[in-house]
Parts: sequence; C-alpha cells; structure tokens
Amino acid sequence: MLPIAYELPAAGVLVAGGALACFAGYRLFRIVLAIYGFILGAMLASSMVAASNTPGMAAAAVVGGLIGAVVLMLAYLVGIALVGAGLGALVAHFAAQYVGPADPPPVVLIGLAIAGAIAAMLLRKYVIVAATAFGGAWTVVVGSVAIAGARRAARAVLGDVWILYPTNPAPGQRWVPVAWIVLGLAGMAVQLGLTARKQA
Repeated sequence: MLPIAYELPAAGVLVAGGALACFAGYRLFRIVLAIYGFILGAMLASSMVAASNTPGMAAAAVVGGLIGAVVLMLAYLVGIALVGAGLGALVAHFAAQYVGPADPPPVVLIGLAIAGAIAAMLLRKYVIVAATAFGGAWTVVVGSVAIAGARRAARAVLGDVWILYPTNPAPGQRWVPVAWIVLGLAGMAVQLGLTARKQA
C-alpha cells in the first residue's frame, strides 16, 4: 500500500527491477534478491500503517524495504529456497485465476510452495533462471499495468491509496498471461544463452 503520488515511481521500479531479474537474474542473483526483498518488505511494512497516514506509510515502505533487502541478501540459500517457494505460490495463484476459484486451496498453495523450494535447492541454476525469468516477467507486467493506468477506475473506490495486487494486476485481461509467458520464455532464453556463453 502506497500513496497514489508514489504509484508511478513505484511502478517504474517494478518494471526496471523485473526486467533486470528477467534477463540477468542468474548472473545478478544477489542483486535480484535485494530488489525483491525490498519490494516484499515495503509491501508488508506499508500495509501495517493507516491509509490516512501518508508520511508514515512512505517511511514504513522504505524501512521495511531496506530490512527485506538485507534479510534476503544475507540469507542467500534461504533466498534460493524462497524464490522456489514463491514461484510455486505464483503458479498456484495463476492456475487458480484461470482454472478454479479466485484463491487456490491452502493445501495446493503450500504443496506447490514446498515443491518449489525443494526443486530450487536440487536444481539450483535452472530453477534460479526460470524463477527469475518468470518472476521478473510478472513484475514487468504488474508494473506496466500500473504505469498504463489500469487502476484509474479503482482509485475512486480506494481513495488516495495505491494497493499493489501482484497476483492479479488486471482482472479479466486475457493478454496478461500471454505477455507473462512470452516475456518469461524470452528471459530464460537470454539467461541460458549468457550462462552457456560464459561457460564456453
């Protein structure tokens, strides 16, 4: 949750951070962890402050973001497991939006998160490439939707607060999953090409 005045800069950070993760996530994994730690920490901390307290919300976002960035950077192996778990949770939410109810059943969500964490530890390089490519692609899509002003109609209901909905940025828009998959595959191809060239 952020004040509306910060929506455009925050969306720009999402697009830039997402593009970095999508196309260079494996080579810059610690930086990517810091970016996503910052985003997660900012989201959690700012949601704990009253929507009417704009300075408090902004300060909480910065402090929470810095704490999140430091935690994920220091916890490198835990960060890898969390990336895998996050990818599993993203798949669960994505599937639920198009297959079943609005939210995935808790058992499915937890199961996919655990499976993603285990896979991330066993197949570290490929899971990091896939997770950063598709996670970065999704972040680019979310930021792009915010920049394009898809939430203008929601502002009348939400007042002067921008709430980030990372799992469903544009309800009913069928182009979103297509753009995500195409961008994610492109990011994987670039990352695998770069790592292969580096090993050669």
